[in-house]
Amino acid sequence: MTDLTALTIAEAREKLRAKEISAVELTDSYIAAIDAANGALNAYVALTPEKAREMAKASDAKYATGNAGALEGIPLGIKDLFGTMDVHTQAASHILDGFKPKYESTVTQNLWDDGAVMLGKLNMDEFAMGSSNETSYYGPTKNPWRAKDSNVDLVPGGSSGGSAAAVAAHICAGATATDTGGSIRQPAAFTGTVGIKPTYGRCSRWGVAAFASSLDQAGPITRDVRDAAIMLKSMASVDAKDTTSVDLPVPDYEAALGGSVKGMKIGIPAEYRMDGMDPEIVALWEQGIAWLKDAGAEIVDISLPNTKYALPAYYIVAPAEASSNLARYDGVKYGLRVPGKDITDMYEQTRAAGFGAEVKRRIMIGTYVLSAGYYDAYYLKAQKVRTLIKRDFENVFADGVDAILTPATPSAAFGIGDQDMKADPVKMYLNDVFTVTVNMAGLPGIAVPAGLSSTGLPLGLQLIGKPFDEETLFKTAGVIEQAAGKFTADKWW
Repeated sequence: MTDLTALTIAEAREKLRAKEISAVELTDSYIAAIDAANGALNAYVALTPEKAREMAKASDAKYATGNAGALEGIPLGIKDLFGTMDVHTQAASHILDGFKPKYESTVTQNLWDDGAVMLGKLNMDEFAMGSSNETSYYGPTKNPWRAKDSNVDLVPGGSSGGSAAAVAAHICAGATATDTGGSIRQPAAFTGTVGIKPTYGRCSRWGVAAFASSLDQAGPITRDVRDAAIMLKSMASVDAKDTTSVDLPVPDYEAALGGSVKGMKIGIPAEYRMDGMDPEIVALWEQGIAWLKDAGAEIVDISLPNTKYALPAYYIVAPAEASSNLARYDGVKYGLRVPGKDITDMYEQTRAAGFGAEVKRRIMIGTYVLSAGYYDAYYLKAQKVRTLIKRDFENVFADGVDAILTPATPSAAFGIGDQDMKADPVKMYLNDVFTVTVNMAGLPGIAVPAGLSSTGLPLGLQLIGKPFDEETLFKTAGVIEQAAGKFTADKWW
């Protein structure tokens, strides 16, 4: 029998339905793969093998009675940001030490209701703040990819670095992730996987530790476009517990795959052609344009004039919301508590010890831009810029553009501990330059692997769609995937 962990979700689903394999066999294969790989990759921060086997047994019973759900018996990894009942949920932060919630996030509950199996919780940047998975309290996750003839450990991107690395290394069939400014799409591009950030409101945020409430959105990271379509169908839902979730029917995304893009208008934004852009990224983008043109799409030049303000505006709005959201972590009811001489001292000591440097930086920026005298100058202005960014997209879509094609990242994966990035946080923030506009406008965006760099590392392209038109993104991404082929990391771990 072939290695069961090599099967995509779609392939595993077919074999399970045909009773060629059992859910327990599939789950045991993944548990063994995790045991062999996690010491090297550090993708999981908590493992739940007993729970996984229990869930897999229940799935086999459902297959036996013909009551299998859409993801019955499929083993998944869950980003540590999602609340999972009685299981480690710490947002990869010291401040939530020992926290095991008495609730289940809506997204994970939807997955369990469809029969998915939980393998464990995945590493991430602390509270989803980072683009490299280096801000995690549990240390960095290593990218399963390495450059040709090199042993240098690379970052898997962030904040969903554990999710992307686990999917790329075949130590889960698919993974949940979240995206506030690029945290699904950037790690997917760095690891040769597919990641979709759905439209804001498509998935419930209830039970997911909040970073920036008006930007955060859950989505899947998977090995291919079909698997992403299968997973998003299960993850998405309206939710009475999250008033920002939208009451729209969830389409059968998988049915959109294989559709023609003939006659579709694909926009190419002038503002994404930046000075000093890596020639490899430019060449990849041109290749993507050629593939879509060959498939019958019409390529049109478009302008998104406020793009240049997106990154600075994002780094005002997101920290402002973070400073408000993270005020709840004070050592009183749960998580870490560092004793102090009085309650104020206890708060200060707990937060000083509990939060990492990047989280503290963003809380301080956020508190500053919300403070008296600066609110109008920074936060209010950033919200106005956000409206302009959204309007740019609305104008383009009103002109008949169906989707927008851009690079996903400005480069391939970089080394863990990269000194340039460490010395200058803005350099790290620039990793989100192609992705933040999508969050600011609340739009859906998908990253799809499109090629390899000269050093053999994966590079991705991004497609941006109209609100709640993920189907067009899946269809178009499928065309790119067909043309580019699949990319798998050589095993070194």
